[in-house]
Amino acid sequence: MRFLMKSSMAVCALFLSLGAVVAAEGDDAAKKQEMLEKKFEKQMSGATLVGHFTVDGKSNGKPPREERYEIASVKKLEGDQWLITARIKYGQNDVNVPMPLNVFWAGDTPVISLTNLTIPGLGSAFTSRVMFFEGRYAGTWQHGKVGGNLWGRIEYADQKPETAEEK
Repeated sequence: MRFLMKSSMAVCALFLSLGAVVAAEGDDAAKKQEMLEKKFEKQMSGATLVGHFTVDGKSNGKPPREERYEIASVKKLEGDQWLITARIKYGQNDVNVPMPLNVFWAGDTPVISLTNLTIPGLGSAFTSRVMFFEGRYAGTWQHGKVGGNLWGRIEYADQKPETAEEK
């Protein structure tokens, strides 16, 4: 009987200590995620995405088109919702647009996800998935039946652009 009581107490103590370890790991993961989110918010506010995009089936041997998105601000709202205000040049349009978007995380990598978003002055049904990592971005885009790929580098607000001699 004593053996069973001691064994039961040992098992209970083991489960309690495992629960404390799991809770501590959960707290560490939440702190790490919060740090990643603050870093993303700080780095992307004032950043410029400089790169290229393609239109599926329209290359005709031409190089990809250039694109440039100036990010005025990035702010986490609630859950996966973020407010990203960007200057968007698209066709003849040049507008600053606050957009509520989802940002999901693949480990330490943020991925912007928008589905059938209406952008005032530009239209509706914009869908995109764009990931950001190590000063670069890459993803896919869709506007109605037209879509393609996009990629480039991120120029951060506290970083001066490279001159031709530095490249």
